[in-house]
Amino acid sequence: MKSQNTLLFSTDIHLPAEQIFEYYQARFQIEFIFRDAKQFRGLADCQSCNSQRLDVHFNASQSALNLAKYSAYSHHSSPDLFVFSIASYKRRQFNRHLLLTFINKLDLDPNLILNYPNLPSVLYYGTMSD
Repeated sequence: MKSQNTLLFSTDIHLPAEQIFEYYQARFQIEFIFRDAKQFRGLADCQSCNSQRLDVHFNASQSALNLAKYSAYSHHSSPDLFVFSIASYKRRQFNRHLLLTFINKLDLDPNLILNYPNLPSVLYYGTMSD
């Protein structure tokens, strides 16, 4: 495995390096959550100026992430190797919906299609993670 060097900076010269590293990790996770919230969960779509309505909107956006993560985690074959991407989750759900629409509109046998061994390759088409 190749080692990498990273320079992390802090204005507090007495802060231990481990603590600076933990702060950067936490900051990255927070920025990732907000980026996903804006792109995939409608965080920036609320047009209200009322603080209570904004609170409800923000909480609904974050709850959507928690529900999606729980759903993906509970269906994952190896929870120890679980990696979550809201973009991939959204794509899988779209693929499932599209497949069910084809089954319904074309009057196909759902048991034959939904029990097909290569079904996951269809549902995971276009995703970044499995």
